[in-house]
Amino acid sequence: MAQLHLAGFFGFGPSYVWSQAAHPHVYYEFESWRRLAETAERGLFSCLFLGDSQRLREHLGKITDHSVTGRPDQLVLFAHLAAVTERIGLVATLNTTFTDPADLARRLSTVDVLSGGRAGWNVVTTDNTWTGENFRRGGDVTHDDRYTHAEEHLATVEALWSGWPEDALAGGGERWSRGIGEVVRGGRRAWPSLPPSPQGRPVLFQAGESDEGREFAARHAQGIFSRYLAFDEALAFATDVRDRLERHGRPRQDVKIFPATRIVLDDTEAEARDKARWFRDRVWSDRRVRSVVEAIWGHDLSDHDVDGPLPATDPVVATQTITHGVVNTSDRPLRTAAAWRELTEAKGWSMRELVLHLNDTLEFVGTPSSVADTLTHYVTAGAIDGLNLNPNGVPDGFDDVVDRLVPALQDRGVYRTAYEGATLRENLGVVPV
Repeated sequence: MAQLHLAGFFGFGPSYVWSQAAHPHVYYEFESWRRLAETAERGLFSCLFLGDSQRLREHLGKITDHSVTGRPDQLVLFAHLAAVTERIGLVATLNTTFTDPADLARRLSTVDVLSGGRAGWNVVTTDNTWTGENFRRGGDVTHDDRYTHAEEHLATVEALWSGWPEDALAGGGERWSRGIGEVVRGGRRAWPSLPPSPQGRPVLFQAGESDEGREFAARHAQGIFSRYLAFDEALAFATDVRDRLERHGRPRQDVKIFPATRIVLDDTEAEARDKARWFRDRVWSDRRVRSVVEAIWGHDLSDHDVDGPLPATDPVVATQTITHGVVNTSDRPLRTAAAWRELTEAKGWSMRELVLHLNDTLEFVGTPSSVADTLTHYVTAGAIDGLNLNPNGVPDGFDDVVDRLVPALQDRGVYRTAYEGATLRENLGVVPV
């Protein structure tokens, strides 16, 4: 029977009740990460996955004040977590645009070797010049070239990982470095720094959903983080990805698909819905609701009641907006504002009700039994292979899932009762290198 994989996911938006923390440093303290990692491993999660941001996020030209921003370096954090866990995978988001291939290969391989073969890499690329300013790079990779650049970057990294023969360390002495290959690409030379880990090389993940992104995943990845969670959309996405795998000569199940979501549990369906509403209302604070509208209107709206109507004035920028430094060229604030006004007038919605509607996402809410039944249907039908779970808090945000849902999934035969092996590849069940 198909098996469901769980991944602990840490994005940057206020997807948990971050403002309820005893103090803000809880999001940067090692003990918080340790508690989450140990709970996830107790629940037999396949991996922990961190999103990344190479620059502190901004809103209206200032550091955002409505969500957590900034976090420890992922590979440094994972090196620490590898020492206090035994089986759970550790997947870092690392950007090909702003890293050197030789340096990335060495740092990620270090975590893979030190963890005994549990590292993974979420391969991302960007043309964001705002982020590039942190690296004095600007927009040196164009939107059209970003995947070509990523392919070459990845090829260099994989060549370095492959350049250390299995017997290079055998016997020591003069055989220590025998056969270690020089890698020459793009006019540069580099040499491998470390031997392979027990899984050979880190597992590759990908999160793009464009046609280019799907093709990149079908050629290279063993895991995909997606946003498709409604059953029919999830099944269509999974079928498309698996068809692409076949066209590239790969087994249909060689890529595991993880849509992102949240799980809210309680003793009855009504109590679970109440808890989900409570959670939503605290995540979507007045400040966060207002910021969504401010991003379109282009100026401060602190004098507007979020339980009142949209601003009567028009946005100050007519052709595009900038959020987190990203120029939204497909967005037209005047057109968006007009559409929002039409919708709120037709529905009688306030600013808050509009924003909640626009950001409504599918979550699994119910009793442990009902949620387990739903997930069993999803995974046995092939719509998903796993879930990328946001914690409902820090540091105890996975407790309910581990203590209440995992046993229900195990009873239905769709969740492991022990780790299959010691490496991330073994526990994901993907083809070894």
